[in-house]
Amino acid sequence: MSACVNLENLTLGYDSHPAVHHLNGVVRKGSLTAVVGANGSGKSTLLKGIVGVLKPMAGACTIAPGVKLAYLPQQSELDRSFPARVVDLISLGLWPRRGLLGRHRSEDREAVSQALSAVGMEGFEKRPIDTLSGGQLQRALFARVLVQDADLILLDEPFNAIDARTVTDLIDLIKHWYGEKRTIMVVVHDLDLVRQHFPEALLLARQPVAWGEARKTLAPDNLLRARQFHEAWDENAPWCVPEEARNHDDPAHVNSHDHVDHADRRGVA
Repeated sequence: MSACVNLENLTLGYDSHPAVHHLNGVVRKGSLTAVVGANGSGKSTLLKGIVGVLKPMAGACTIAPGVKLAYLPQQSELDRSFPARVVDLISLGLWPRRGLLGRHRSEDREAVSQALSAVGMEGFEKRPIDTLSGGQLQRALFARVLVQDADLILLDEPFNAIDARTVTDLIDLIKHWYGEKRTIMVVVHDLDLVRQHFPEALLLARQPVAWGEARKTLAPDNLLRARQFHEAWDENAPWCVPEEARNHDDPAHVNSHDHVDHADRRGVA
């Protein structure tokens, strides 16, 4: 299967400190991948790097030509005080096709209506977004992704602070996209959820620890390595340790250039 996203020695970070360090690999077209790791392990940073919000400190991230991308950030990044209705929020997904000031056509209104139905939000069109519960807002945000009709879908912690029924419904929608051969990457905290529903996983601890089949990636020895790397990370360290300073057996040296190559599954138990 061909590549949708190609990561070449990718390092992303803030203020000259890496949040994701020297990541190599390929996100295959039509794949469903959970991005997992502790808080601060670089999961959200990776998605922002793929979207282009963050520019690489080193290396490159390349998306295949012609791929349409949809990105759903964390709810905390959305200003719910903005005076918008549900229909306005969902219609924002149409701007790549119509422009910010473009007039919506009848087929656009139908697409919004179908998206609302698909997420169980019929009749909510005129509700102000600041009156929605967390689960209702996430459903509306998924409806916005739906109308984008994207080839590559990036979801950052879509299951946080929502009820179990909404989690189940959104998982079903993600699986539907997967069945349509879309490429999907989802930041997930619940490892049981990953084991049950995600074919592939990328385990990060600021550097890649394992990447491949989900159950193998989440094997106990990989999770232990991830915890050791994360706990040993020095926030004040330079963004790249010189070659001669590497020590492959010491998790205190996690700022080195060691990486997991997705192509040959190194680092996957």
